[in-house]
Amino acid sequence: MASEIEISPADTRKAPGKDQQAAGVGILLQIMMLVLSFVLGHVLRRKKVYIIPEASASLLIGLIVGILANISDTETSIRAWFNFHEEFFFLFLLPPIIFQSGFSLAPKPFFSNFGAIVTFAILGTFIASIVTGILVYLGGVLFLMYKLPFVECLMFGALISATDPVTVLSIFQELGTDVNLYALVFGESVLNDAMAISLYRTMSSVKADPSGQNLFMVVVRFLETFVGSMSAGVGVGFISALLFKYAGLDIDNLQNLESCLFVLFPYFSYMLAEGLGLSGIVSILFTGIVMKHYAYSNLSQSSQRFASAFFELISSLAETFVFIYMGFDIAMEQHSWSHVGFIFFSIIFIGIARAANVFSCAYLVNVVRPSHRRIPPKYQKALWYSGLRGAMAFALALQSVHDLPEGHGQTIFTATTAIVVLTVLLIGGSTGTMLEALDVVGGDDDSPLASVGTVTNFDGRNGYIAPPYNEESSSGNKIKMKLKELHKSAASFTAIDKNYLTPFFTSQNGDEDDEAEPFTSTRSGFHGQSPYSS
Repeated sequence: MASEIEISPADTRKAPGKDQQAAGVGILLQIMMLVLSFVLGHVLRRKKVYIIPEASASLLIGLIVGILANISDTETSIRAWFNFHEEFFFLFLLPPIIFQSGFSLAPKPFFSNFGAIVTFAILGTFIASIVTGILVYLGGVLFLMYKLPFVECLMFGALISATDPVTVLSIFQELGTDVNLYALVFGESVLNDAMAISLYRTMSSVKADPSGQNLFMVVVRFLETFVGSMSAGVGVGFISALLFKYAGLDIDNLQNLESCLFVLFPYFSYMLAEGLGLSGIVSILFTGIVMKHYAYSNLSQSSQRFASAFFELISSLAETFVFIYMGFDIAMEQHSWSHVGFIFFSIIFIGIARAANVFSCAYLVNVVRPSHRRIPPKYQKALWYSGLRGAMAFALALQSVHDLPEGHGQTIFTATTAIVVLTVLLIGGSTGTMLEALDVVGGDDDSPLASVGTVTNFDGRNGYIAPPYNEESSSGNKIKMKLKELHKSAASFTAIDKNYLTPFFTSQNGDEDDEAEPFTSTRSGFHGQSPYSS
């Protein structure tokens, strides 16, 4: 006991210096990897090397550094300062990524394809989640893979159904594809995140409270999470629009205050939803959509430039760091690699579920649409191929480690990490070849959607030309008539937005266009004309 008393003062004197040194090494390592990722990504895009996309380069950098750190004698200290908890992930990394997804949506291409996007993102994600969960459960029952309880299989199906086609969308823009195909892929990925996290939280609550496992309560919990979170986000977005419209903050000496308030509203939405027991991610997503459509046009020009650059910057940093961390995590953390069969069959089942999602929803959309606006088979195949997994699936898998007992969460986390890495490296690297094989590169005048618009379908006054809806006689099928009514409701919402919402929440009238440019997204790299295109 005496020797321990003599040693402990020395340890306390040395500890702060060692902690500072470890912190400095860890932070320096992270900064160096970020710098290297951005520089390498720039070089790859400039050289038009599509085999190794930027996200893949970030993953490989994290993997290499993790392997080097794992074999060095500084492994423990570096891991202590590089590893972070899921709270850091959800509070500081995911919010800017998700907000920028909603904020970068161009309203006119989005709402002109709104019915199809909602079908793929809501109904399609539900189908993919259920199909994946059932197949994984059956695989366990048949001893093809590690067996999980049915509810946990549904949780895995929900989290792995979250798509993040950042790599595919970037190459879509580089090679030039139809703007409607781009809108479908990007719009689905944005709303898909909200659906996936709502389904995951619903299944998680069912897991925590087995007594409430009847279908009615499951539906109620899902609606509570999804609709409640969406309402909170939309409400905060509308409040911000009214504030910036009437507060008079767009004068020179108040523009700093205007910019600060605009940056704070997204986190206010996130924390409000979390405080109410809802989903902050879903809330901040819809806040981004509403703030860009209504509040953004009420800002001064300098504040608009600042807001766009700021959110694009932090989103790009956060997403690059996520991919670096995923590569680093593979080398540094203990994974359940013994369940290789779970990973292998999960990849097969995810492909089947993605096919059930895309082709069934495309059929419903084509039933509604006139013949000249139907989604052609080659676009459906491109949609199926674009179902990469990314930040949201990884984050929910990280959460599942604590939500699920007995190592089940660790198995799901390992499988999800492997799936994200494989889809980004393999599918992302072969996207250019896929686009050329499907013949969807460049403006195709013969495409069934060509009359709707290509990437250059913008006029000088009104921006994006919304596709017309043709009143064609139905075959008499009642289901088709109902679907056509739902399709026309999207056009009705556009009219309500133009005639009532836009004049009320913005300082412009409904005839003005607040978004006369293509999609601008850091997730996709689509920022007008690419600086790397010839």
